Amino acid sequence: MIAPPLLLRALREPHSLRAYSLAHWELLVRQARRANLLASLHETILAQGLQDVVPAAALRHAEWASVLADKHAEAVRWEVQLIGQALAASGVTVTLLKGAAYVLAGLPPARGRLFADVDILVAKSELAQVEAALMLHGWIATHHDAYDQRYYRRWMHELPPMRHARRMTVIDVHHAILPETARLRPSSDKLRAAAVTLAGDAPLRVLAPVDMLLHSATHLFHEAELEQGLRDLVDLDRLLRHFGGDSAFWPALAARAQELDLQRPLFYALRYCVMLLGTPVPSAVQQGAGAPHAVLLALMDALYLRALLPAHASCTDAYTAGARALLYLRATWLRMPPLLLVRHLLHKALLSRRAD
Repeated sequence: MIAPPLLLRALREPHSLRAYSLAHWELLVRQARRANLLASLHETILAQGLQDVVPAAALRHAEWASVLADKHAEAVRWEVQLIGQALAASGVTVTLLKGAAYVLAGLPPARGRLFADVDILVAKSELAQVEAALMLHGWIATHHDAYDQRYYRRWMHELPPMRHARRMTVIDVHHAILPETARLRPSSDKLRAAAVTLAGDAPLRVLAPVDMLLHSATHLFHEAELEQGLRDLVDLDRLLRHFGGDSAFWPALAARAQELDLQRPLFYALRYCVMLLGTPVPSAVQQGAGAPHAVLLALMDALYLRALLPAHASCTDAYTAGARALLYLRATWLRMPPLLLVRHLLHKALLSRRAD
């Protein structure tokens, strides 16, 4: 099995950074950059008051990443404001998801976080209205292939991504948190009904704390590409530490997972947060419903404890590529029934390649 990467030790035990040699710091910076966690590492350095013990070159890399993350957060706030203006006349209430929600709500996962697009959630009946309003304000659809358009609109939980013609920013308009063909079908109506309005941003909302955690867990453990898996796990760790300070959060989280049929992704989220990041989770919650059979759990441990590590050569072994490949197949399997999956893979492998 892979030895714990330096980055994991730094995240779990920040005081250990005091003992790192120059060679350790060089490797740590590389691991953090590949995991998209270098700005987060800078936050840890500041929080622990370690600026004086960090080698100057390593500190500069972390500082530059932090400056970039701050600029990114500023750009996200501006982009969300423009999205709100574009949709104001429609009367649609927008619920922000994941990265944009963390930034606008000022939550711990926003610190040092970089992400590619803004995700919003609206009612399925409002999709056409929202798409038309965004197009009038400069966003244009991507994925112009007729099959891709049909695939998104008929089976997926979102419109094809839309890119702004001038700013080149991307927005993903969701009507659910999982595809309509997925095995799990959490109620979007319940998620939107419990959403919380942001102070000072009346038209904008974010998911309720328990729903935000469940969405993040569901996204990660249904994700096909896990190159940023550790960053997403750090998001979960920070949300759990932040919301978990309220004792009422834990029973509410377990009850909501059962209500939305999301006990399995929650189980995995709690398990790997505890195992990899030392997240404080009450044992009764951690050992609650959602655990798979012991044999399956052993297999999932072997896969996720490799795939969630940084995509850096120092964090891999002979089985890592295979683990990522198997989890890619698992995610695709969870998203589609068998016949649709075969049809989709054949189309992508043969017809789409021929068209290219």
